[in-house]
Amino acid sequence: MLEIFDSLLFTTHVVVILFNLFGWIHPKTRKAHLVVVGLTLFSWLVLGIWKGFGYCILTDWEWDIKRELGERHLPASFIQYLTNNIFGLTLNRTTVDSLTLGFFLAAIVMTIKVNFFIKKK
Repeated sequence: MLEIFDSLLFTTHVVVILFNLFGWIHPKTRKAHLVVVGLTLFSWLVLGIWKGFGYCILTDWEWDIKRELGERHLPASFIQYLTNNIFGLTLNRTTVDSLTLGFFLAAIVMTIKVNFFIKKK
C-alpha cells in the first residue's frame, strides 16, 4: 500500500513542479497557476521560517513514505532526487538549488506578466 502512495505522491509532485514551471502558458490555467505558485511560495518562505528556506510539504510527506519503504540517504530536495536518481545526473546541491530558484523565479515573473499586464482579448 505504501508503494502506491509513494507512486501517487511522486506523480503529484512532478505534476506540481511542471505546472509551477509551465502553467502560466495556457490562458485557461493562468489563474490556477497563480494560486499554485502562491502556495509554493508560502511553503518555501512562510513554512520555511520553521522548517528551513525552501521547505516543501510534498517533499516532507514523500520522504516520510520513502523512509518507511526503507530508502535512505535522501537529498535535501525533491529536485535533487530527480536529477540524481531519475535522470542520472550528478549535480551538487548548490547547482540544483540555484537552477530550481532561477526557473521558479522566471515562472513567477511570467505568471505576474500574463495575469496582470497582458490585456485579454
